[in-house]
Amino acid sequence: MDKIEITGGVRLKGEVTISGAKNAVLPLMTATILSSGESIINNIPQLRDVMTMGKLLAHLGFGFHLENNQILLQTKKITSVDAPYDFVKTMRASVLVLGPLLARTGRARVSLPGGCAIGARPINLHIMGLEKMGARVILSEGYIEAKAKRLKGATIYFDIPTVTGTENLMMAATLADGTTLLENAACEPEVTDLANALISMGADIEGAGTSIIRINGVNRLKPLIYKVIPDRIEAATFIAAAAATQGDIKINSCKPGHIDAIVNKMTEAGVKALHKNDKFIVKGPERLSSIDIKTMPYPGFPTDMQAQFMAMMAIADSTSLITESIFENRFMHVAELRRMGADIKVEGSTATVKGVKSLKGAPVMATDLRASASLVVAGLAAKGTTVIDRVYHLDRGYEKLEEKLKMLGAKIRRVK
Repeated sequence: MDKIEITGGVRLKGEVTISGAKNAVLPLMTATILSSGESIINNIPQLRDVMTMGKLLAHLGFGFHLENNQILLQTKKITSVDAPYDFVKTMRASVLVLGPLLARTGRARVSLPGGCAIGARPINLHIMGLEKMGARVILSEGYIEAKAKRLKGATIYFDIPTVTGTENLMMAATLADGTTLLENAACEPEVTDLANALISMGADIEGAGTSIIRINGVNRLKPLIYKVIPDRIEAATFIAAAAATQGDIKINSCKPGHIDAIVNKMTEAGVKALHKNDKFIVKGPERLSSIDIKTMPYPGFPTDMQAQFMAMMAIADSTSLITESIFENRFMHVAELRRMGADIKVEGSTATVKGVKSLKGAPVMATDLRASASLVVAGLAAKGTTVIDRVYHLDRGYEKLEEKLKMLGAKIRRVK
């Protein structure tokens, strides 16, 4: 099992280019199920999750080829409507095959999802929506089994905004009979990107990026030719790394509008982050200012940046409160940051972080994807050497992170 070793205390300097967004490419790959033919998706990040999704689509009977950050998907023939546990257990996004399979074939059998152990992410909203669209859905032996001769348009209200639920039902509705309204829908940029991709395939969708999305069903969609948006969480993670190391870096290929809430908080903490077009110039302060954050659905501060921000606040000048309102079990990185000398106390959904002058390198263990990134940020800022175990979590969501950090001057290496 690979580990990452970091000798901290080096100011990051130089340029880095952001990869395509993991949370955008996975739904785009499943959207190709809705068409028959060859789809091409560009700006693909080479990640473990992308390969897992590719293997799942191959299991369904599709041709899958990844080369030079481009995916070719041949979706002419579907030989299976079954998404087995072995695929779905490692990646929750696998559930996104449910809506497209049901819409195209009238049947789908998908294992209940897995992924990072950051808290309950129930599938009930997906099922509720499909049932309102006329599907017969049963849960049997850990699988979702759904059937519908043809889905019908419906008005679906989400009790809480759900990204994968919005995406799954939006894809299902593109081939439904009639109009579907998704109310209290997720507004994340990845949802808007999926809608834009579906529209390029011939779908009739309005309102993506707002809380109400209208989908008028069509009879067929054409194959997808599309370029993935940059990964906003990767961009924000590099801002955090520069902030924690008093760095001075340029970030290329990002969409500043996607990370406004993060940049606003970074600015409050003393970070200088100036953007022009698709580039950011980031300078970290001599010492960060302690500020409070609360994770919220987009356009609020994203839960996927909570752990990295906590690593920053661990060396800030005072006390900060970090409130996690999305997932109930997303403070697992706290114990590992404490091993590095951080002063953090957790009570319920709030962590009180008292900034210390410096962190100290230590052996630590990653517990999920973003926790891994927080330990990298902490290791870069710490004195001494940090060894991070279980970095396969990191490989699920960051393309060649240690190589990119090396280009910025970090003393970091992967240990086989």
